[in-house]
Amino acid sequence: MNMKVNIAGVELKNPVMTASGTFGSGQEYSEFVDLNKLGAVVTKGVANVPWPGNPTPRIAETYGGMINAIGLQNPGIDVFVNRDIPFLRQYDTKIIVNVCGRSKEDYIEVVERLADEPVDLLEINISCPNVKEGGIAFGQKAEAAYDITRAVKKAAKQPVIMKLSPNVTDITEMARAVEAGGADAVSLINTITGMKIDIHRRKFAVANKTGGLSGPAIKPVAVRMVYQVANAVKLPIIGMGGIANAEDALEFILAGATAVSVGTANFADPFTTEKVVAGIEEYMIKYGVQDINELIGAVK
Repeated sequence: MNMKVNIAGVELKNPVMTASGTFGSGQEYSEFVDLNKLGAVVTKGVANVPWPGNPTPRIAETYGGMINAIGLQNPGIDVFVNRDIPFLRQYDTKIIVNVCGRSKEDYIEVVERLADEPVDLLEINISCPNVKEGGIAFGQKAEAAYDITRAVKKAAKQPVIMKLSPNVTDITEMARAVEAGGADAVSLINTITGMKIDIHRRKFAVANKTGGLSGPAIKPVAVRMVYQVANAVKLPIIGMGGIANAEDALEFILAGATAVSVGTANFADPFTTEKVVAGIEEYMIKYGVQDINELIGAVK
């Protein structure tokens, strides 16, 4: 039985990985999860300099999920290269580095620093606020998404995954733009902008007023968007958004995703990723599926 999948020439032992920002760089989860069992570990967003993130409170629980406005807090590329890459290299799993920035130059700086590092793929987070566009995310205008993809591709040595934001009118337009810009793969969806108000304090639940909604509540939207993108572009897709078990993961794969990322569920149950791998295997045995690639996009 084959569970291996291929993303832009990189072979993963199985299609299950972590979603950026929910797993650190694996250190804190390695006590619970055998990282060797995962197809890949996707790191928290890495910027060219340390980012302090947003003021607190930054997380609020909501029905069927959570809202976060962490603001991509991270220690920067220097710490990442010296501390996190050596840690992850101890394991037999692929390393996908999530890259964030506030300008094209920020992204390029990180991508160039990673060129000679032993990492397998780059995931470019274009939901970052673009300072030159007055704070609108790179991933909300097709033209900006195309530009940043082209610039990153020119500088990158590793294959480039562009992470798409669902906070757009038409996700297929964004997918086509990054495909035209030379992306090797896409991952989707990032969080959906949401808001929660504390009625007793009469205040916003997170200091930023709005935050990114993730968790089971967004899964039907995510599955729909993965299906649309799978039918609009020829790129491999990493699907995510509310995956809590193998059944959820298989929905994404049947909709057209080559691989899947588990995010919010890690907070509720740190063993989720391993359980998803085991559950996909059980499903394949139950239905006599010899090769997981038979399932990718099987629902038309």
